[in-house]
Amino acid sequence: MKHSVILLSIGALLLAASPAQAHLMNSGFGPFYDGLAHPFLVPDDLLPVIALTLLAGLRGARCGRWVVFALPSAWLAGMAAAAVIHLPSGPVWMTCALTIVLGALAAADRPWPVALVVGLAAVAGATHGFGNGRELAAIKGGGLAMAGIASALFVVSALTAGQLATLRAHWARVAVRVAGSWIAAIGLLMLGWSMRTGQ
Repeated sequence: MKHSVILLSIGALLLAASPAQAHLMNSGFGPFYDGLAHPFLVPDDLLPVIALTLLAGLRGARCGRWVVFALPSAWLAGMAAAAVIHLPSGPVWMTCALTIVLGALAAADRPWPVALVVGLAAVAGATHGFGNGRELAAIKGGGLAMAGIASALFVVSALTAGQLATLRAHWARVAVRVAGSWIAAIGLLMLGWSMRTGQ
């Protein structure tokens, strides 16, 4: 029951789409590679991905495997949906709230159910994907850019969650928890900045 309340609360926060962050850096290698680089150039997108993979890795190999596939798939589905459904982007604070929540859950290192972690991955992926997809659909090669973003997310998720799932030393788990707390703190800083700038 407690986990259901947490999941419903987070889902309610994330119903509005995150802001579009789809301005791709033109690398000269084409839209796929521009999309591949995109998550590494947009902290609003990268931090929740890292927090999710920290959380999944701490929960073990089974949870990590589910998140590795759920996150990029949901992100891709969100981008595809945004190309068809023309809704306004949500406020910036939604992305900040997501980063804070995911970082805090990783820092807590509780035995969260796999379904909760995978559900968070799906919600986060769909929300961020929707925020990215509307502008990507309007540019030439937007489909290839979307495929590049999903590929980058798959690689980051697989490498991070795979390494963390093998951790056995207590100090290593503490280091991962500290990283989660830092991500939550960065989310708080982003939230404060978005409120200051009125976004």
